[in-house]
Amino acid sequence: MNSVARHLLEGYNSLEYILLGDLRDLLEEPLDPQSMRWLSAVLDVLLENIPRQFDLVDDEQGYLHEVIEAQPNWSNEVERLRSEYVQIFRRLHELRQHLDIPEHVASHTRELRHNLRDWMNTFCSLRRHETRLVQTALNLEIGGGD
Repeated sequence: MNSVARHLLEGYNSLEYILLGDLRDLLEEPLDPQSMRWLSAVLDVLLENIPRQFDLVDDEQGYLHEVIEAQPNWSNEVERLRSEYVQIFRRLHELRQHLDIPEHVASHTRELRHNLRDWMNTFCSLRRHETRLVQTALNLEIGGGD
């Protein structure tokens, strides 16, 4: 990955971290009109940032290329994670669309809060799984022996 792409990726990762913290904080507050505007804004930026981040990695070297390069037989696991990534992104898009329906938000705030927390936990779990997979693939030595 070239230095410009690496710099962009670091920026996307930092922004994602901040936005997830903001989302967590917003979900702890009462969902009044002002916090709903902030919530919408955070979700909008996440919806912009996540695909940019994914596309940058995918275009540069391919999604989890380090894993495939180190452990080619793990390609099914990488594809499973890629598919999960797409599903998680779609779910965020659906949740964001619900915020555009004031009647839905007013009558389902508890459900919305629960669904957004669930989305965030699922997304963070995916990120942890990606990291563990890369670390394991790069540190696993098969064969060895004297």
